[in-house]
Amino acid sequence: MKAIIPTGGRGTRMRPLTFSANKHFIPVANKPLIFYPIETVANVGIKEIGITYNTGGLEEVRSLLGDGSRWGLKFSYVLQEKPAGLANIVQVCEDFIAGESFVFHLGDNIFVDGIKSEMDYFNSKKPNGLVTMLHHLENRRMGVPYFDEKGRLLKYVEKPENPPHDFAIPGLYFADANFFNCFKGANRIKPSARGEYEIPDAFQWMIDQKLRVDVIEYKGVWLDPGKFDDWLEANRFLLDKELKEKMESVLGEGSTLEGKVSIGKNCKIINSKIKGPVIIGDNVALEGSVINPHASVSDNCIIRNSSVSDCVILSGVKIENIKRPIESSLIGKDTEIVSYSDQDPIKLFIGELCKVEI
Repeated sequence: MKAIIPTGGRGTRMRPLTFSANKHFIPVANKPLIFYPIETVANVGIKEIGITYNTGGLEEVRSLLGDGSRWGLKFSYVLQEKPAGLANIVQVCEDFIAGESFVFHLGDNIFVDGIKSEMDYFNSKKPNGLVTMLHHLENRRMGVPYFDEKGRLLKYVEKPENPPHDFAIPGLYFADANFFNCFKGANRIKPSARGEYEIPDAFQWMIDQKLRVDVIEYKGVWLDPGKFDDWLEANRFLLDKELKEKMESVLGEGSTLEGKVSIGKNCKIINSKIKGPVIIGDNVALEGSVINPHASVSDNCIIRNSSVSDCVILSGVKIENIKRPIESSLIGKDTEIVSYSDQDPIKLFIGELCKVEI
């Protein structure tokens, strides 16, 4: 079995940050989002992954991910010329899949508890397709499975107005090579009104052709950091539940640690308080500052005389003399923030290469 993980798309829900950054490479708990699905796939023993990218994106993707050897994997990079839908991502990978079965794991979904049960089901029960589902209170903004009276999958509807239950379909799918036939012949699927090949249409085609498509409930924790608030929520969850304590730098004079904290190499921490869960990358300078729970501070940041909490701070950020707390913020790479007043808390959502004076 092989895997497909996409890195393309427009990332519209994370603008303005994604005007200059690929959403899949923005960190959650100081790890690029795309690393989570790669690790999930590697953990079930799959060795070959097709990484799709959009036109002009190959150099950036390859420079971050390499050839896959750091995970014991082999990557093949596959061009999706334009964002033409999830089903099209699979379609352009037909040569890579080469007649095998595959798992399609969206690059911006995190299946915290792994996918072993789902993969074992697909391999043992051998349906032609397998769609995962989970309980979700906002399923009307997602794909929703519909069942017949015997509980078999009848259809799969994207964003229905009145879902009959609270099940939704996250970004994890399995299929055999029959999937690719939906793009061929007189009855092949067509682009939707928005000009995309929709993944529900592909599985509906399989159902209509009397191929067996099963549904399995994912009972683990699923995170979908596709929007600003969801990104912070995912960061909080991973720091609370998955953070491993690490101390690779010497704590400087007048500094204290409390709770679960991970600190990288070559950090200078002077007269600062760190209250976990917090993760701090390499080459970070903290002076006269307070780093409160649920802060992720990436490499090469400088924070002086400031307080941050519940933040995702990308690499190279400089924050100085902010007299008000910075809370619930996502701060883009190489941004500089300087303060001149001391009133209410500050909330920020800032793209790359910005300078903000407050």
